[in-house]
Amino acid sequence: ETGLFLEQALPELKIPVILTGAMTPLGFEGSDALQNLTESLLAARLLLAGVFVVMHGQVFPVSQVRKDKDKATFVWK
Repeated sequence: ETGLFLEQALPELKIPVILTGAMTPLGFEGSDALQNLTESLLAARLLLAGVFVVMHGQVFPVSQVRKDKDKATFVWK
């Protein structure tokens, strides 16, 4: 919902906006936080303008992603 709001509120973006997070917080065993942060920084350098979710080695345009709570990951709509 945050991404969709940003996409509507900022229709003339000239840079990529990357949303990311972690299923397990940084500092906990098995955390995906550092990997997701690193991938997000790379994506910010490579993507065109728009709002994206970057998690688990994937880049999703915000309008084409949903959270699958059963699988604890993001998937294409």
